[in-house]
Amino acid sequence: MVEKKLEEQIRHETVQALKSAGIVLTEKEIPQIEVADFGLHDIRTTGLQLYTYVNFPRYCAKDLVLLPNQTCPEHLHPPIDETNPGKQETFRCRKGTVYLYVEGDQSENRKGQPPKGDEEYYTAMHEIILKAGEQYTIPPNTKHWFQASEEGAIVSEFSSLSIDEKDVFTDPRIVRVSE
Repeated sequence: MVEKKLEEQIRHETVQALKSAGIVLTEKEIPQIEVADFGLHDIRTTGLQLYTYVNFPRYCAKDLVLLPNQTCPEHLHPPIDETNPGKQETFRCRKGTVYLYVEGDQSENRKGQPPKGDEEYYTAMHEIILKAGEQYTIPPNTKHWFQASEEGAIVSEFSSLSIDEKDVFTDPRIVRVSE
């Protein structure tokens, strides 16, 4: 859990980033921005800020805000049951540059790097670079992680149902949903 004062500072930075991209949240929506440090207590290195617009059984829409060089750790969205193969998501970069890593052939000269000391928890090394206006679809049950460039990034996520507590992280220290 992020310390309250830091959480409010990060939320303020998130709102400013969204405004700079022309994305407006209402005063009622701003307190609903999730500030996730994944239980690692180093949010400026490993973390994610997100606002969920809708999350229904057939579709979900979110905006993900990454601070400069911030990393969302490696994870996958596993099958939920026989009828749900897991979350499929399309990332569309709205502002900045995001380095997305998925399972597949390892890319040479990658732009992003796992956080220092945590390299063992990052195994997906096929790099997709998304700049504003570009998008990529991640299939269900696919390991992936992503990192903002030095300027930060905003990504709109369009997906099937999101069940965050079902996400599987490579790093066993990660806590996705606080108790």
